[in-house]
Amino acid sequence: MQPQTEYPESPQVAASSTLALVHYLETRGLLDRVRVEQATGLTLATLKDPDLRVPASAHYRLWELAEQLTADPGVGLHAGQVIDPERMGLVGHVFFNCDTLGEAVVQYVRLHRLINESVTLSFEQTPDQAILTWQPDRPDHYCRQDMDRTLASALCRTRHFIHRSIEADWLEIAHPEPAYAGEYRKLFGGTVHFGCGVTRMAFDSKHLGHPIPHRNPYVYSAVLKQVNAVMARLQTRRSFSRKVRRLISRQMATDRIDADTLARQCHMSRQTLYRKLKKEGMSFHDLVEQVRKDKALRYVADDQYALGEIAFLLGFSELSAFSRAFKRWTGVAPAQFRASHQGHES
Repeated sequence: MQPQTEYPESPQVAASSTLALVHYLETRGLLDRVRVEQATGLTLATLKDPDLRVPASAHYRLWELAEQLTADPGVGLHAGQVIDPERMGLVGHVFFNCDTLGEAVVQYVRLHRLINESVTLSFEQTPDQAILTWQPDRPDHYCRQDMDRTLASALCRTRHFIHRSIEADWLEIAHPEPAYAGEYRKLFGGTVHFGCGVTRMAFDSKHLGHPIPHRNPYVYSAVLKQVNAVMARLQTRRSFSRKVRRLISRQMATDRIDADTLARQCHMSRQTLYRKLKKEGMSFHDLVEQVRKDKALRYVADDQYALGEIAFLLGFSELSAFSRAFKRWTGVAPAQFRASHQGHES
């Protein structure tokens, strides 16, 4: 079995994340070596390569298998609560050797593509809250178990290494409410909303000033140099689709989006645009849909614009067309989505 060379254009995750899940199964006596290797397409020995990156699709198949092997739908939440410094990966070592939690969050967002290329992480700060948002590049890149683990490990590691009292003010989860929904409230604190179409976690911005105990500036400097070199290599692989996405976002509020216009802005033909996007595993239609969805979720939740204005800003011919698209993305109408988001953001 060969590593990522079989999937050169697929988004990838750090092998340390996949190996941590294998270790979780192993410590519970549930590791099925043959099925794990079939799910990932990689031998367990190969996974121990510190420089390896694994196709995100293979990593997500392993999560599906982990749920079967453990008979635990909440396996992601439970695995995310395990604190093991030896399996944090390079980004974890950067995070916990920063000066403050605020600096660590900025580095975590900047370096998130090293952890998982199929999910975009963004950060915004209001006077009272710090908000992290996880958005998969495509719907099939969303994995409930992995998102559970991501949220749980982010908060549990922060409590363990930085400050025990940190809780989430509120949590929005993209996937529908699962049978184990009560565990989120118990673990994170704050209110929890499911079926939101996007995953966001907010906490009090006062926590950003917490100093990080036991930080080591020498470790920080050495590891940061290493991860920056890896980031530089990765950014050359999928940079074109990100450039097109930015152009779409800028053009959406002023003009009708079409491939010919974007291609001219990139100094190429429409066919070349399509071909370059396909090489990165994307399509022009997918990118337009992603930008519209991301902006729609933000605009509707923020309550800054009327729904008719949002439809116009996103290039829909009429409100009814926007409403149908929004319901397809989230499962609920825009007005219902907006109502559910009022009262828990400040």
